Amino acid sequence: MFGLGMTEILVVCGIGFMLFGAKKLPDVGSSVGRAISNFRKAAEGKDPVESEARKEVPALEAPGKETA
Repeated sequence: MFGLGMTEILVVCGIGFMLFGAKKLPDVGSSVGRAISNFRKAAEGKDPVESEARKEVPALEAPGKETA
């Protein structure tokens, strides 16, 4: 997993525990999970917000064609 061993993962988890505390750590984890999920959806083109924005914005004309 990203070239990290068990020791490195435990150190990162320990630092996260010390920084955020036991009560905030689940909230931080769920926020990171949602962010990764949204990023994947946007990268695949399945993001509903982006789809709606594409429908609302008119298509741009090809370069070099001027409209008067």
